[in-house]
Amino acid sequence: MVDHLANTEINSQRIAAVESCFGASGQPLALPGRVLLGEGVLTKECRKKAKPRIFFLFNDILVYGSIVLNKRKYRSQHIIPLEEVTLELLPETLQAKNRWMIKTAKKSFVVSAASATERQEWISHIEECVRRQLRATGRPPSTEHAAPWIPDKATDICMRCTQTRFSALTRRHHCRKCGFVVCAECSRQRFLLPRLSPKPVRVCSLCYRELAAQQRQEEAEEQGAGSPGQPAHLARPICGASSGDDDDSDEDKEGSRDGDWPSRVEFYASGVAWSAFHS
Repeated sequence: MVDHLANTEINSQRIAAVESCFGASGQPLALPGRVLLGEGVLTKECRKKAKPRIFFLFNDILVYGSIVLNKRKYRSQHIIPLEEVTLELLPETLQAKNRWMIKTAKKSFVVSAASATERQEWISHIEECVRRQLRATGRPPSTEHAAPWIPDKATDICMRCTQTRFSALTRRHHCRKCGFVVCAECSRQRFLLPRLSPKPVRVCSLCYRELAAQQRQEEAEEQGAGSPGQPAHLARPICGASSGDDDDSDEDKEGSRDGDWPSRVEFYASGVAWSAFHS
């Protein structure tokens, strides 16, 4: 069914409509063989609070963005290749239901659906697309994932020193390695994590010590093996302290309006059951 939809006019129209909603700020989405399989609004747990986000499932990518006007205007487009995606079902609590985590090497985050049925729909459809994409590319499933950021509201004190209390003047920061909420003093260090950023990123004091120790061990092994070329400690100057601030905002500056957005998920099947996509 995916192959049949790939070259249909209705699929082209659906993709064009999504591109139009993102406007010039979004990347082109139409590619030969790409099929838009479904869309819907999910609640994404951002740094400061949970926010509605529009999600589009294609046969090879997952796209999401902020809602300005539903079905009309979206922004802050994010594109995730499906071969990099791993899903993790999260346990139910009285305050948090129908949640799961979308994990990739660059970013991991939690989303929730309006119902258990809708959550299962999303998970089963994404996982099937991931399996198909891995088979098509010949890549193994991803095993390295970025740590999800713990929401600001989860703690009032630094999760490393447990001494600093956050306030309007003492702001929260996030370690890019473990995702903990930490104070400025406990996150003065920067370390290069190539899968996250081409520049050194903020890490907490504990993660910095662990990463630096791992780096020294790797450099010693390289030197012991007699690796040709520049010494490792000169070739990879990747760690260092910094009192400067970096962008800790995640998606909180996107400014999407909160509201009662329709949560109905719609998977396109041209009049046939979704299971036909996987036949």
